[in-house]
Amino acid sequence: MSTPTRDGEGQEPGPGPVVLAVGADALLVELGSGEETEAFHAEVLRRRAAGELPGVREVVPGARTVLLDGIARETAGLARELASWPVPPPLRATGPAVEIPVVYDGPDLDDVARAWGVAAAEVAALHSGTEFRVAFCGFAPGFGYLTGLPDHLHLPRRATPRTRVPAGAVALAGPYTGVYPRPSPGGWQLIGRTPDPAALWDADREPPALLVPGARVRFVEAGTDRGTGTGWGQASGSGQASGSGSGAQA
Repeated sequence: MSTPTRDGEGQEPGPGPVVLAVGADALLVELGSGEETEAFHAEVLRRRAAGELPGVREVVPGARTVLLDGIARETAGLARELASWPVPPPLRATGPAVEIPVVYDGPDLDDVARAWGVAAAEVAALHSGTEFRVAFCGFAPGFGYLTGLPDHLHLPRRATPRTRVPAGAVALAGPYTGVYPRPSPGGWQLIGRTPDPAALWDADREPPALLVPGARVRFVEAGTDRGTGTGWGQASGSGQASGSGSGAQA
């Protein structure tokens, strides 16, 4: 990918987003915080769904950035528009938290414990003791990016992604926790699994996704099968916790 350069002539520096050109057909929007990024990403998706953002093929949120790729229009003008958007704050759900049962027996549990400087059993206690919120959704139908872990517990993606992660895997990367709704390749750190991954996405339910932006989420420990390998026979690929960043992929 090309090196980002500033786009949008006449753009004055200030507290708003910084918009950078990435090659000829992409823009990278840099925000000041995770909350600002979450709100900006939600506004991009809203405008895109309403037909107010034509000519953008892909939208990729990161921890502090939103990438608009495959732009089929003049990017300098769009950069100026993006920098001047009024963006409402992110949604905050007021209802009860969604509870997701988790068996904390993931193949990366010991690596995560070492990175956190705790015993493996304490990973479950720290994770299940945190209240999360769905920052945004993406990657696959039903996949929510959940924030809530303190900064010192943030972890990088695996250096080598797995070729297949089973449905229901509970995983960590950067500031996010996620639950894989279906089998797929993935590079996040796997710490556990939910016994009923089908609940994450039900096309006959309204809304189909269990996890929607703004929702509060708690993970409830549902026992362990440490050392048995139960439920992880289809997690394939190798690699250790390494690298940096999380992006919006899994």
